[in-house]
Amino acid sequence: MKHPVDVHVGKRIRQRRWLIGMTQQQLADQVGIKFQQIQKYETGMNRVSASRLWDIAEAVGVKISFFFEGLADDEEGGAEPAYDLMADKEALQLVRSYYAIPEAQRRRLFDLAKVLSHAA
Repeated sequence: MKHPVDVHVGKRIRQRRWLIGMTQQQLADQVGIKFQQIQKYETGMNRVSASRLWDIAEAVGVKISFFFEGLADDEEGGAEPAYDLMADKEALQLVRSYYAIPEAQRRRLFDLAKVLSHAA
C-alpha cells in the first residue's frame, strides 16, 4: 500500500523534473539508477531514501524541503485539493514556456495577462 508521504514526494519529483524539461532517463542517469526506479519513485510505489532524495534534489536544482512543501496542508485539510494546478500538464507546460521567454518580454507578457484577467 502506498504511503501518502511517498505519493506526495513522488508527485513533487515528477513536477519538478517535468518543469525543468528533464526526462526520467536524464534524471536517472544523473542520480546513477535506472529510469524504472524513477518511475516507481514518482508513483509512490517505492520510497525514496534520504540519500537518494538528496541526489535527486541536487539533480533538479532544489532544496530537499521542496519535496515536502504542501504536505502539512494536505494532511490538515484531510482531503486532496479540488484542483491540483501543478498536476495539470498544460499548466506545467505553460509555466515552462513562460520561463523560457527572456525576462524583459516575460514581464510584459505577465502585465498583459494581469490586464486580460481583470477584463474577463
